[in-house]
Amino acid sequence: MLVDSHDSPLEQRAENAPAPPTRRAIRGLGLLASVVILVLVALASIAIGAKELSLEQVWHGLFQDTGTYGDVVVDERLSRTVLGLLAGAALGLSGAVLQALTRNPLADPGLLGINAGASAAVVTAITYFGVTSLTGYVWFAFLGAAAVGALVWFLGGSRGATPVRLALAGTAISAALYGYLQAVMITDDAALGRMRFWTVGSLASATGSTIWQVLPFLAAGTLLALGLARPLNAVAMGDDTAKALGADLNRTRALSMLAATVLSGAATAACGPIAFVGLMVPHAVRSFTGPDLRWILPYATVLSPVLLLGADVIGRVVARPSELQVGIITALIGGPVFIFLVRRRRTAQL
Repeated sequence: MLVDSHDSPLEQRAENAPAPPTRRAIRGLGLLASVVILVLVALASIAIGAKELSLEQVWHGLFQDTGTYGDVVVDERLSRTVLGLLAGAALGLSGAVLQALTRNPLADPGLLGINAGASAAVVTAITYFGVTSLTGYVWFAFLGAAAVGALVWFLGGSRGATPVRLALAGTAISAALYGYLQAVMITDDAALGRMRFWTVGSLASATGSTIWQVLPFLAAGTLLALGLARPLNAVAMGDDTAKALGADLNRTRALSMLAATVLSGAATAACGPIAFVGLMVPHAVRSFTGPDLRWILPYATVLSPVLLLGADVIGRVVARPSELQVGIITALIGGPVFIFLVRRRRTAQL
């Protein structure tokens, strides 16, 4: 009896079929697609504003005209687009780092009191030091955020800090500082008038000077946060597992606190406290990247500016010829979307 040594057509087709894409390749393609989306949103941010301009006028404003169109496109739209890119990336990165550090998917910069520290410092500068310019706010806000970050680290146990201690210390300090903030604003009409737009969160006051002031801090914080991906992966597994893997818990927590404080402090100083970006984007990213911080951090860096700039464009369009601050739009978008994500995650667990 002879045995046919030739494979059947189905077997030959299976052998010749391309191998299924790996999860790593899919994540890489997804990150590339995210970058493309970010570029498109950034272009929309330059082209679309509260003042209607044609694409030809935008082009002339960018490359040829130094008059009216140049003032609108370059001085206003381009500056706020660049600041939105930087601040969005910083907020997304800091949120992802804090969620890994505290092992809490609902963590964000506000959890550790960083936003409260920046806000309290700004209202102090306005009320007691007579600071009236945004360039002055930036430094006070950043110092306030850094001071609160250090205080939370100290109260949380410094080298013996745990996620629960850090969260409790941040919540307590936030409550105290927001009480101080409200008391000062109620008793000082000038402070209330100047603070009411900053506390909402806005990119409208972006200038080249503001960008250059916060850029070194954002660059340093970004490099530090991205470099913490591997040790944070170990910390996210729990203290015992992290120690077994050889991770230095105290060093990782201290550097993570530093990175989150620098990033969110600089972004808050430049734009005011903007809600939901650092909370929602890393949480959403985790649903398709998995728990690996080596992918969560780059995705959050790219997609957080997409949310921030997209919300800013919507705020310019819906209230023409005026505009709504980006902090209002992110809250309106982020609230329902985040509820949906949380419910979907709960359903998947059931």
